[in-house]
Amino acid sequence: MSKFLVVGGAGYIGSHLVKLLAEKGAVVAVLDDLSTGYREAVPAGVKLYQGSLANRDFVRQTLGDGPWTCVFHFAALSLVGDSLRDPLGYFRANVVNTLNLIEECVASGVNRLVFSSTAAVYGDAGERPITEDYPTWPVNPYGHSKLMIEQMLSWADTAHGLRSACLRYFNAAGADPKGVLGESHHPETHLIPLCIDAALGRRDALVIFGDDYPTPDGTCVRDYVHVEDLARAHLACVPQLHQGSFKLNLGTAHGYSVRQVIDAVERVTGVKVPHKVGKRREGDPAVLVANSMAAQRLLAWQPQMSDLDTLVASAYKWRLARPKGYNT
Repeated sequence: MSKFLVVGGAGYIGSHLVKLLAEKGAVVAVLDDLSTGYREAVPAGVKLYQGSLANRDFVRQTLGDGPWTCVFHFAALSLVGDSLRDPLGYFRANVVNTLNLIEECVASGVNRLVFSSTAAVYGDAGERPITEDYPTWPVNPYGHSKLMIEQMLSWADTAHGLRSACLRYFNAAGADPKGVLGESHHPETHLIPLCIDAALGRRDALVIFGDDYPTPDGTCVRDYVHVEDLARAHLACVPQLHQGSFKLNLGTAHGYSVRQVIDAVERVTGVKVPHKVGKRREGDPAVLVANSMAAQRLLAWQPQMSDLDTLVASAYKWRLARPKGYNT
């Protein structure tokens, strides 16, 4: 029987994959230090190994409970602004700790790993839908740390046969349609939950960071992917890794502007989103949209829940039920 280890499985995206695996009857376990994840996000009956990737002995012992069909790796620091303030901390947490995981995977005989990467590896890629062969040129330490991990995994395959799928997300959004799982970030930095909280009066007016970009309404355009669509893509990678390692974009090829997201939140909630225009944020590209044709071909994957109103409705249901996330 297949047996999966989800590193960072108590976090936002990882927990949705754990739920999917459990629903399919797979044997699944979670490795998480609960620094940004939540025990409550781990389903009953799923074993939780609580500890840090910085602890090589702990990682070795956990992998020793295999054999594992595949390891999924979500654990990372992921705030761009924080990475600019503490670049060395980001390289330690993301790169050094992942090196520990990679080396122990090799030592324990794990030969498949699916890695949660990011569109931040492309930097300011301009307006065109981005394909996987677009030059990687990160503009912040967070993006650099993810690219370094991709490079380490490439060499781990060459030298040791550890096959990997590097999945470059664009913007994860939404929540479990049943309202069981969702975003619980402190502080929250993602646009859709910030809009919802502003509409519900749980925070001050939303700040739009610039409205003078070369886009139809002057605000930045981003590609949003439902977290459950992301979970399905991760699972679809596993049988394809027998052919070798690969890197894929995960997006919808359709971007929404900040103002379009505000309009959708108002449409779904029936409440106005108080907002104001502020200055541009340094490093924000005008448009960031994925070309995901490669994922569609290789994985037979299509986003099923990533239209804007579905994204917003699922996030709204979660935030109504859990106004403070898992801290409620």
